Amino acid sequence: MSDIFDCRDEAQLLAGLRHARRSIARGELVVLPTDTVYGVAADAFSPAAVSGLLAAKGRGRQSPPPVLVSGAPMLAALVTEVPEPVERLIEELWPGGLTIVLPSQPSLAWDLGETNGTVAVRMPDHRVALELIQDAGPLAVSSANLTGRPAATSVLDAEAMLRSSVRVYLDDGASATGVASTIVDATALSGHEEDARVRVLREGAVPLERLREILGDALESDAAA
Repeated sequence: MSDIFDCRDEAQLLAGLRHARRSIARGELVVLPTDTVYGVAADAFSPAAVSGLLAAKGRGRQSPPPVLVSGAPMLAALVTEVPEPVERLIEELWPGGLTIVLPSQPSLAWDLGETNGTVAVRMPDHRVALELIQDAGPLAVSSANLTGRPAATSVLDAEAMLRSSVRVYLDDGASATGVASTIVDATALSGHEEDARVRVLREGAVPLERLREILGDALESDAAA
């Protein structure tokens, strides 16, 4: 049976975070609010939990989930390096709606799916999500919906689709924007080639124009929404 906690109530917030931490540690799934849409989360270092997350959404290993982190230090522990243009993006846009794809640290004992040696990482701008990440560590998180259905912008939306596959639902009201994150691929920068550029995979919460302001020539010239 699933538990739902209203995080707008301080007592329920504390209880919800405690139950969510325990559930993550047991390899169970948790739905949590973020600054974009609601996400369904699992321990990033538990292959069984990540497999359960993909199964709950009806997705296969070819669609690995992004990983949410609490900040730049946690990011640095998950990737091989943080190139200077990525540092600029982090300084300007984190926490926020930008997901960055980078080569993952090969020594990490995890299995997110068919990642081809990369990991998509984001720092959400939401206190509940950040508190849970700080306590539980990096979380594999995907939008809280069944594949092919709209992303959940409320706990009721998420619960209607995911039901008992999720152990704990953390409710913080309607999502502020309901717009998914922008995703950029910065893996080419790790090759240290002069013409390496950041590529936009999906335009979302962060507009293309804002990326150009920050990156300039480091953004692919033909980047499109």
